[in-house]
Amino acid sequence: MLRILLTLLLFTSAVFTTLSLRAEQDAVIPIVATSQLTDTQNQISRLQQTIEQDTKLLFKAKGELRTFTEYRIKNKSSELRDKIGQLIATPDADQQYLVTLVQSQLAFLENVSAYLDAQIMTMRLDLSLDDDSQKILAISQREFERDHYLKAQLTTLQWAETLNIDVSVQKQKLTEFMLNRADQFDSLVHYTQDELQKAVAEAADAGADITTEQKADVVALKERLEQSSSSLAVSAGILETLGQNVAPFKQTLFSVSGDITQDVLNFSVASNLLQGWGKVIKDQTINNGPSLTFKILVFLFILFAASLVAKIVTQIISKTVRASKLQFSQLLQDFFISLSSKLVFALGLLIALSQLGFELGPLLAGFGIAGVIIGFALQDTLSNFASGMMILIYRPFDVGDLINAANVTGRVSHMSLVSTTIKTLDNQRLIVPNNKIWGDTINNITAEHQRRVDMTFGISYSDNVEHAETILKSIVEQHPKVQAHPEPIVKLHTLGESSVDFIVRPWVKPDDYWEVYWDITRAVKIRFDAEGISIPFPQRDVHIYQK
Repeated sequence: MLRILLTLLLFTSAVFTTLSLRAEQDAVIPIVATSQLTDTQNQISRLQQTIEQDTKLLFKAKGELRTFTEYRIKNKSSELRDKIGQLIATPDADQQYLVTLVQSQLAFLENVSAYLDAQIMTMRLDLSLDDDSQKILAISQREFERDHYLKAQLTTLQWAETLNIDVSVQKQKLTEFMLNRADQFDSLVHYTQDELQKAVAEAADAGADITTEQKADVVALKERLEQSSSSLAVSAGILETLGQNVAPFKQTLFSVSGDITQDVLNFSVASNLLQGWGKVIKDQTINNGPSLTFKILVFLFILFAASLVAKIVTQIISKTVRASKLQFSQLLQDFFISLSSKLVFALGLLIALSQLGFELGPLLAGFGIAGVIIGFALQDTLSNFASGMMILIYRPFDVGDLINAANVTGRVSHMSLVSTTIKTLDNQRLIVPNNKIWGDTINNITAEHQRRVDMTFGISYSDNVEHAETILKSIVEQHPKVQAHPEPIVKLHTLGESSVDFIVRPWVKPDDYWEVYWDITRAVKIRFDAEGISIPFPQRDVHIYQK
C-alpha cells in the first residue's frame, strides 16, 4: 500500500513540475516577445524547454536511462542558473522578466525537492524490508546529490531578495529543513564513524582470514562517512549563511577529518573542542592516572637501565675485540662495539614498550613487514650494506691503509656498513659507497711491510756502462731508507733508440716510497752531471744522399 502511495506521489510531482514549467514558459514568452530577446534570453528559453522535455522523460525512464536523464537535468539547470545570474548582474535587465525567472526557479527547486523526497522514502522502505549496507550507502548518495539543489535554492532566495520578492516563508522553511537535515547528518556521521572503527577492528583481527564481505563493509562505510561528512558540511555552510549557530556541526566535522582549518579560529568551535578534550583528559586522569603514571615511570626506568647496561656492554666488548690474540681489524672492532650498544638498547626499548601495554608480537611482525617494504625501496642501500659486511669479514684493508679502489687513491679514515671515507693524498675527503669498492679491484698499497720502488735511468751510448752502474749502486746503497734485504737491483735493462737504460729497484717501507723515489732521482741527476755522464734526450740521425 505504501509503495502505491509513493508512486502516486511521484506521478503528482511530475505533473506539477510539467504544468509549472509550462506556465513559466507561457508567462515568459509574452514578455520576451515585447522586449526583443537578447542572446542570453534566447538561451534561457531554450534551456527551459529542454528541462521541461527531460522532466517528462524522467518519469517514463528506468534504470540507467533515468540516471542519465537526472544527470542531464542537473547540468542543464546549472547552465540555466548561470545565465540567470548573468542577467541579474546586468544593470539594464528587465526586472519583471528577472522576477518571473527567479519565481520559476523557486518552483522548479521545490519540485525537485519533492521528487528526491519521494525517491529517498521509497529507498528507506526497501531498507526496512531488507537491511543492507549497500542500500544505506545508496540513500547516502541520494542525499549527497540533493546538496547541489539545496545550495541552488539558497542562491535563488538571495536573488529573490535582491529583486524585492517576499521569500520570508520559503527562507524560514529552508532554515527549519536545514536544521533538521544537519542534525540528522550529525548523528549519522557519529554513527558511521563508530561502525567504521568496529569494522576496521574486526578486519584487523581477521588478519589473513579477512573475508570479502568484511572488506566491502569497510569500503562502504568509508564512502558513506565521506558523503555524510560532505552533506553535513554543506548543511552547516547554508545554515551559517542563514545566520544560524553551526559550532556543534563544525566540531563534528573537525573530529572526523582531524584537519585544522579556519573553523578552529571560530571561538565557539574552538571552545567546544577544548572543553571536549579537557573532559576526556580529566576522565582518563581520574580513572587511569595512577596506573598510567606508574607505567610511565617503569618505562623511563627501563630505558635508563638499558642505557647503563649498553655502556657496560660496550666497554666489555671493546676490551674483548681489541685483545691482540683475536687480531680483529679496526673496522671490525668498531662494528662490534657500535652494534653491541645498539642491540642492548633496542632490547631494553622493547621491554619498556611491553610495560606500556604494547604487544611485542604484532609489533615485531609489523617491523618485519616494514623491513620487506623498505628493502625493496632501498635496494642500493642494502647492496652497500652487504658489501660492507663482506669488507668486514674478508678485511681487504683497515683504517689507516693507503688503498686504490673505485678509481680513488687515499688513506682509509673511517668506514660504516654503507660507505667508506677516504682521504686522498692531497687531503680531500671522499665518501665512497661500499658496493663501488667491493665490486672493483682493491689495491691495498700499505698492506705489505715492504714496497719496491721502480725507476729507470738512461745514459748515452758513448758513456761508460760500468761507471754509470757503479754510480747508481752507490747512490742507492747510501740512502738511509733503502732496505738491505731484499738487495737493491741495479741492472742494464734495454738498449733504446736514443739511450742505454738502467733499471734501479730498491726496497723500502711503504710510507717511505715517494721520499726515496724523489731523493734518488735528484741524486742521480747531480752525480751524472758531476761525473760527465749525459742523460740523453730522444734524437734521430737523418742521412741525405745526393745522386
